[in-house]
Amino acid sequence: MKQDDVQHARRGRWRQRLWWGLWLPLVALGLFLGGWQWERADEKRDYLAALEAAPHLEAPRQTPPDGSRLTLSGEYLAEETLFLDNRTLDGRHGVAPLTPLRGDDGRLWLVQRGFLASGAGRETPTVDTPAGHVTLEGRWQVAGEGAPLFGPNREGQRLQRIELAAWSLPFAHAGWLHLERGPGHLEPWWTPSVMPPSRHLGYAVQWWGLALAAFLVMLIGGRRLGRDRSSSSLSLSAPAEETRP
Repeated sequence: MKQDDVQHARRGRWRQRLWWGLWLPLVALGLFLGGWQWERADEKRDYLAALEAAPHLEAPRQTPPDGSRLTLSGEYLAEETLFLDNRTLDGRHGVAPLTPLRGDDGRLWLVQRGFLASGAGRETPTVDTPAGHVTLEGRWQVAGEGAPLFGPNREGQRLQRIELAAWSLPFAHAGWLHLERGPGHLEPWWTPSVMPPSRHLGYAVQWWGLALAAFLVMLIGGRRLGRDRSSSSLSLSAPAEETRP
């Protein structure tokens, strides 16, 4: 076999290896992402089930479970109000007032009161806060990792995300109450679950469908390359056979 024929055969082998090396990771990625979305659907179902089964507590001494419905009584600390920035509701831009509450037993709770339209300006928002004794009901959210920050969290009286460290106050528990009923309640904007389990399942099916399509393309293309390589090998070996005596 001539040197050119050897190089041609090597190129065929490398072309086939490159083909498989390109498509195999795509198939694996689709399978992995589909499995991940399936697990996310299970987690979301468990989360929603936990919300439904969450207890209704009144000023608990122990840290309440995430999603618990709480009843708190006490007095707002209006002068400690900060505003969660960049909230939207029905196409309107605004903030969410965050006002600490001193409970009847002296313990402090953070209350997220709802949506307050403020426009796109950067002036400090103002909100009316009821004075005197109040009784509140709402959903408890345990503090956790928030959205990533790009710069300082606090700008004046505005916060980019809820962090208890923004106040120099000893809160009773690491979390906050999303107010649903009681004095000082504004329009609700927060929901416990943004994406339903069915959407995660839909994404899983889509990823697995893409993985199947990639697998079929990989298989069909690999077979064609294999046939072309075999044909080239036969054609290159034919002259050598004709020269035999």
